Amino acid sequence: MKEPYEIQIIRSGRKTIGIQITWDFRVIVRAPYKVTRTQVMEILRERSEWIEKNLERMRNLQIQRESGGEKLTEARIRDLSREASVRIPERVAHYASIVGVTYGKITIRHQKTRWGSCSGTGNLNFNCLLMLVPEQVLDYVVVHELCHRKEMNHSPRFWKEVEAIFPEYREARKWLKDHGGSLICLLP
Repeated sequence: MKEPYEIQIIRSGRKTIGIQITWDFRVIVRAPYKVTRTQVMEILRERSEWIEKNLERMRNLQIQRESGGEKLTEARIRDLSREASVRIPERVAHYASIVGVTYGKITIRHQKTRWGSCSGTGNLNFNCLLMLVPEQVLDYVVVHELCHRKEMNHSPRFWKEVEAIFPEYREARKWLKDHGGSLICLLP
C-alpha cells in the first residue's frame, strides 16, 4: 500500500516508537531495532487520524508562514537566544528541585518544530521563541521537559508527573497549539 506521505524509519536502541511530522511533510518514525517494518506500518495505520491531523496542521502553518508578515531578523533571534540563555536556566533550576530531578547541559536553539526536548542523558534543548510566550507557557515547557527525566515518553504516568507539578498544564498546552504556529512562522 502506497502511503500519501513520505515515511522515514530511524532505528535506535530506544524502547518505544515515536512519530514526528516535519515541515516538509515527512513522517519520521523512530523505532527500536527489534520492531519490524510491518509492525511500524501497522502502528502508522492505527495512528493515521493523528498523522493526517498533524499533516494538515503543518500545511496550514506552511501557508501561514508563506503568506505571513515580517520574519524575525537574525539580530532579533540572537537577542531572543541571549535572553533565553539567562531566563530558561533559572526556570529549569527552580523546577528541577521541585520535580526532584537533575539535568545536564541546557541548549537554546531556534527550531521550527519543537519547543523543547530532553535527551536520554538529561541534556535539555529549548526554543528561543519561548521568550515570546506567556510566563505560564514557558514554565509548562520547562516542567514538561524536566518530567521526561522521570518518564521518557508521553504515557499517562508522564502526564501525572506534569500535572503534579503544573496542574494548569492543559491551558498552557492549548495556548501553544493555538498560538505557537504563528510564532514559529516568524522564523526565517
